[in-house]
Amino acid sequence: MQMSDFNFGTTDWSLIPQTKHQGESGLALWRTQYFSDIRVRLVEYTPGYLADHWCVKGHILFCIEGELHTELEDGRVFTLKPGMSYQVADNAEPHRSSTAHGAKLFIVD
Repeated sequence: MQMSDFNFGTTDWSLIPQTKHQGESGLALWRTQYFSDIRVRLVEYTPGYLADHWCVKGHILFCIEGELHTELEDGRVFTLKPGMSYQVADNAEPHRSSTAHGAKLFIVD
């Protein structure tokens, strides 16, 4: 990946407006920044969140707080705890996330 067309900068995530995204259950609360064609998000999932779709977008995801369960369409399930990450390429393995108690994530895609 080539990162280009943006200069050095800092982000105060508390100043980025939050958008709400309804899951099958619960909410995903996004704070989103774009750096050229790279989307960077600070995402909070409310307790009981379950994604309403199988995602095929590639991500690099880092768990800051809570616990996130990611299910692949083939049935495998992975659990992220604070300090853990996962990465998946575009169109590689459909996945969806859930959390029983909530989670806070940093996502680059």
